[in-house]
Amino acid sequence: MTQTSASSADDRSTVTGRRRIAFAVHTGADGLPALPVLLRSLALTNPGVCEDFVVLHPGLPDSAFDPLRRLHPRVVARRADDRRDVHRLEGYDTVVAFAPGMVVLGDLGELLRMRHGVGAVPQSLCDGEGRERREVLPDGLRVIQRADTDDAGPGAGVPEEVLTPLDARYDFLTRRLYDDTPVPPHVAVLHFTGPPDEPGYGPAAEARRRFEMGDEEFRAAYCALPGEKHPDLLAHLAPPLLRARPSLDLARTVADVYRRQGRYDEAVDVLAPVVGDRLDAPRCQETLGVCLMALSRYDEAEARLLLAAASPDVAPRAFAQLARLAWLCGREAQAHAYARAGLEADPTDSGCHGWYVRTRAQDPGEQPEPLPAGEQLAHVALFAEGQENAGDKVLPEAVRRCFGTDTGPRHWYRQPVHRLVDEAALEELNARRGVVVGGGGLFLPDTSPNGNSHWQWNVPDDLLARLTAPLAVFAVGYNVFDGQQYRRGRFAESLRVLVERSAFFGLRNHGSIERVRELLPGPLRDRVRYQPCPTTVARHLDPALSGPVERDDTVLVNCAYDRAGLRFGHDYGHFLAQMATALGGLRERADVRYAAHMPADEKFVHDLRREHGIALPVEQLYDMTNDGIRGLYRRSRLVIGMRGHAGMIPFGCGTPILSLVSHPKLAYFLSDIGREEWGLSVHDRGLGPGLRERATALLDDHAAAVADVHDAQKALWETTRANLDELEKTFGRG
Repeated sequence: MTQTSASSADDRSTVTGRRRIAFAVHTGADGLPALPVLLRSLALTNPGVCEDFVVLHPGLPDSAFDPLRRLHPRVVARRADDRRDVHRLEGYDTVVAFAPGMVVLGDLGELLRMRHGVGAVPQSLCDGEGRERREVLPDGLRVIQRADTDDAGPGAGVPEEVLTPLDARYDFLTRRLYDDTPVPPHVAVLHFTGPPDEPGYGPAAEARRRFEMGDEEFRAAYCALPGEKHPDLLAHLAPPLLRARPSLDLARTVADVYRRQGRYDEAVDVLAPVVGDRLDAPRCQETLGVCLMALSRYDEAEARLLLAAASPDVAPRAFAQLARLAWLCGREAQAHAYARAGLEADPTDSGCHGWYVRTRAQDPGEQPEPLPAGEQLAHVALFAEGQENAGDKVLPEAVRRCFGTDTGPRHWYRQPVHRLVDEAALEELNARRGVVVGGGGLFLPDTSPNGNSHWQWNVPDDLLARLTAPLAVFAVGYNVFDGQQYRRGRFAESLRVLVERSAFFGLRNHGSIERVRELLPGPLRDRVRYQPCPTTVARHLDPALSGPVERDDTVLVNCAYDRAGLRFGHDYGHFLAQMATALGGLRERADVRYAAHMPADEKFVHDLRREHGIALPVEQLYDMTNDGIRGLYRRSRLVIGMRGHAGMIPFGCGTPILSLVSHPKLAYFLSDIGREEWGLSVHDRGLGPGLRERATALLDDHAAAVADVHDAQKALWETTRANLDELEKTFGRG
């Protein structure tokens, strides 16, 4: 069996239950010439969709599929005896099966969102005596849920018990259009039942001819489409077009899609030659500056962003990026000046306002005198400020509490993880008795990309190798999403230097340990060990959290929306409806409230109210103190969370949790504590009833649920305590 796919994702879809979707078609040599028309029509009518396109064939040479590969980045060729094999396609959960004689004319979103049965169009047929009957044709369109079909697959039709009837618009037979009848405007899939140039079907043939074009014409047509286009398709089609038809706008389009894919060096190679020092291309200068910054080419990036800032339309965004760049390089005063310049251009710009507040001079107040540098520990972490992620505010304090009760500046020197480690920063780190890096999902290629390490700590290898203070990587996670594509070469090199240099290298879950060990040479793999996130053992670190608690009759719910496409795929509407079902029942048992870790999380509340008429009160954790966040979670009876720390923080405070799994890290944590049943995939077809049932059980026997949380914490605390005993010897006593 031959399989070809351009996907290079670090795909752990089985961890989260992420639904794997494919388009499929079965054909022999006779039907192969029709497939380019089908592929072009699919891309041009559904430009935001890029799933695998599986071609089942009886044994054609692999080179026969090269024309299709030029049109689509995810063509997969597999041997198959007949069309029934689309019903048993391995590696996929949902398969949309076409016939070679089909052309896509409209939106297929409804088909991609289907979750049950086998969708098909029952067609009207006449028997030999003129009596009409309805039957699913053997070569008709199918939307197959593998969970609802057996391996044998149907023969001539679809069994009644699994059939989900589709509207005729999704498999509209051209024989209904005889005598040059126009194609109805609502038709989404036109199915040619005879030769496409058969007389009497002029409008149908004309609809198909729209997609009969050369490769270059097709690429141009796709790139010219308005609205959002899938980055994988755009990255596949736009670069060859740019080589054939160079233009500034197209260069920016290609560079922007490379930027979104983390291919910053390629983005620079595309844009730099055509942009030069042009002042009439400020958006191109801005894109180029951002990509150069992601490569840690800061001087070049600053020059480009200053050129972009000369344009009034682009100035606020450019100055916000300039403020970030100056801050990354440790130039606080200049960062503040850039932010102020951006606010002068647009007083309402939120990016400039955030940097203006972050970089303004602080009143030192009555801060305690820091200990001598040699008695302090340095902490390299993401220090969230303002209305940033509440979990990222709680986490650094929890890490420092592992090493003592004083978590403030007297005992700790702060080094923001995204800030460049230069010679001056290295000198500060080496002056400390030890350096703690973590915790959190710092092994992540985006968020704040840099060319030095390709993860969140912005440290060049040569400076890391010269770090003389004992180094502990503490409770860091490998935070890549299911299906997230990135290139790991530079990261793997930086990781090797980091592990070699570390006196202690602890990752926060065994899933991260496995992923990181895969990237290391054999001799270094055993140095990677387990260190749970300290938020999960907060009761053992903070005496204020260890005693009895009087709980409110409250259930807190949290959802996350960063990288929503990777979290939900085509299933967001399904998720929302299932949550409405679950929460509707739970509101009869408790006060259900929403816990927003950051302002963007509140999208769930707005969508739930608009789509399902359910309004939830909101607790804005991003505006609370760390004590307020822990207190809220500790007093609740149950927390249902999608963010990692919407599970780990309440768990650490002794509160029962259920996790909405849209990222592998949630499943990893539940596996570590042996409580996989506390997790439900956001893609689960029975999410609503399942969530309500499990939540009700925890509320019904709440004392036992709390005791179960305490019991699950024991092993985490024993591991943490043993690691801290070792680190005390490494760092010495403070």
